[in-house]
Amino acid sequence: MKKIKLSRNMRENLIGYSFISIWIIGVLIFMIYPLIMSIYYSLSDVRILGTGIDVQFHGFTNFINLFKLEEGFVFMELLVDFLKDITLQAPIIIVFSVLIAVLLNQNIKARGFFRSVFFLPVIIASGPVINELVSQGAGGANVFESYGFIQIIEQSLNPVFAEPIINLFSQIIIIFWFSGVQILIFLAGLQKVDRQIYEAAKVDGAGAWETFWKITLPTLKSLIFVNFIYTIVLLATFTDNAVIQSIRSNMFNQRPGTGYGFATAMAWVYFLVIMALIGIVALIFRPSKISKKKGAK
Repeated sequence: MKKIKLSRNMRENLIGYSFISIWIIGVLIFMIYPLIMSIYYSLSDVRILGTGIDVQFHGFTNFINLFKLEEGFVFMELLVDFLKDITLQAPIIIVFSVLIAVLLNQNIKARGFFRSVFFLPVIIASGPVINELVSQGAGGANVFESYGFIQIIEQSLNPVFAEPIINLFSQIIIIFWFSGVQILIFLAGLQKVDRQIYEAAKVDGAGAWETFWKITLPTLKSLIFVNFIYTIVLLATFTDNAVIQSIRSNMFNQRPGTGYGFATAMAWVYFLVIMALIGIVALIFRPSKISKKKGAK
């Protein structure tokens, strides 16, 4: 038999594919296949029986039931409430993270200790821990109620706007718990800024406020986009998220029209809404148009 001669490029390609083949197999088995099955389940009536799983394909009935059944109405209300909350929570987390990162980037004593303090919640934060903090009144609502801020908001704003703002104040301490990674990312970006730029700005007469708006913030623009995406995903996938709890509670619901397939349809609607929200953030923070090359007509 004749030996098959492979070119050098072909051999290098085969070696490269052999290294990534394990990753490709893992993605196909643990990501692509479950994704396809979830789409199939969202279009089917899925019943978990003692002998196995009974799947009957029935098209878009589960998605239609989201607007017909009581469980669907509850899910939609929770989804709308989540969107209201995240539009307030995400910007506050980003602003808080930028301010803390700027402070921690200064040459202060015990800087490493303070960095550890702000990153510590990332390590210990979990559903039970957050619930325990809220149950003991550590969310922040008690402080604002004692000074009458909650009553002022209720009396001066429409309930449509007052409710998410009050909810924000009631969880303000918990929200700050979700800012550890964002602070770390902003801090890494600030440390890459050449100090000579700040020195030159100072020589030109720029103050701290002008330096922040003209140098620091433009430098962090791409990181703000990254942290916005991370924050949205973090809040959307948190275990105590009311939308996720609603999906989970409907998985084993035995009422006609609900069940595993109905919950999967809920999950897909939730996923598409989150992707749309991420798309809006991407449009807001998209890079400015590149200037035309010189000499171009």
